[in-house]
Amino acid sequence: MKDYFFMKRPIIQVCLIFLLFILSFQTIAQPVLTLKQAIKSAFANRKNIEAGRQDVTIRKLQTEALLKKYWPQVSIEYNYQYNPILQTSILPIGIFNPAYPIDETKSIQFGTKWSQAAGLTLNQPLLDATIASQKNEAGLQEKISAASQAQSEYALSYDVAQAYADIWLQQTEVKTAAADTSRTWISYQLQEDKFKAKRLLKSDLNKAIINHNNSVQKLKDAVSQLVENKVYLLYLIGYSDIADADVLIDTGFTVNNDMISQTLQPGTDSIPELQQLLLEQKLSALQVQSEKSKYMPAVSIKGFLGANQYTNQFNPIEANTWFGYSYVGLDVKLPLLLGEDKQNKIQQLKLQASQFYEEREDKSALYSKDAITARIKANRVTTPLVPLL
Repeated sequence: MKDYFFMKRPIIQVCLIFLLFILSFQTIAQPVLTLKQAIKSAFANRKNIEAGRQDVTIRKLQTEALLKKYWPQVSIEYNYQYNPILQTSILPIGIFNPAYPIDETKSIQFGTKWSQAAGLTLNQPLLDATIASQKNEAGLQEKISAASQAQSEYALSYDVAQAYADIWLQQTEVKTAAADTSRTWISYQLQEDKFKAKRLLKSDLNKAIINHNNSVQKLKDAVSQLVENKVYLLYLIGYSDIADADVLIDTGFTVNNDMISQTLQPGTDSIPELQQLLLEQKLSALQVQSEKSKYMPAVSIKGFLGANQYTNQFNPIEANTWFGYSYVGLDVKLPLLLGEDKQNKIQQLKLQASQFYEEREDKSALYSKDAITARIKANRVTTPLVPLL
């Protein structure tokens, strides 16, 4: 009974293999998904890509807003107040009236119980180093966001290409496993015939059965891995119904594929992550200049045009109580102390710039190593073996 089980089991397995190949031929009617189409679909469906694009747009709007820092600043001001206790001042009346001693003084209250003030205030910046620093930082932040977005797209492209290549390699593994399963089945049948003819030991027949069972298991594992690889690719490109979907790749995508060639180039200057680290390093250096600019003078023109009302009774429109008031002047500010340690902050930024430099050098070496390794693997897979003579 046990021998009968071992004899029938390979037959069932071969039938399953044949059914697998029949099902695989049914996918020929499906449209082929090229690598470029897969990457384009991933860009259109991944939410983090769209969020990154929105972040770049936000940075651009922030930069545009800073360009208006030098525009005139105009505001309308109004104040209405009640003064229950008027301010008292001491006047040296002896100076103004010889009838009093020279050092005689008198207390006098100034103002009225009710007062109003209304008018336009103008502030026109002329020179402000902090505004220029903010503009430069915003422009660099915009480039950093663009580099970050490019890195997200680069990483997604790499993941899609990797998943695409994994499917291609796994399909080769499935074909190899299927061929090996057929070979071990034929070997088993030959060994069985020899055993029936009493020209083979039972142990040798058992070895043939074990070899065939191992080949069948490898085939099952290869098919399972192929399904997993396809599910992952469908996830990356944004298919909503992964369970009922399938994908047919272009098996010739490695031939004259510019995207693959560019990815395997050992040069690292065009990698967005390295560009981002370089920009971060420049930003830290620029922030050092921004810290120094806080202590530089700021020059602006200030002006006011309006009127004040003074009255001892509540009457906002009382006649002959409003008096015009205006001025135009040059305003210069030179900060001396801002309540912070400038040198400490500058030292932090310099160390931060050094960190970005070291990280960029390390990443550059890693990308170079990965590119060379990927090229070696690609050449090993795509280069056919030369048969021995």
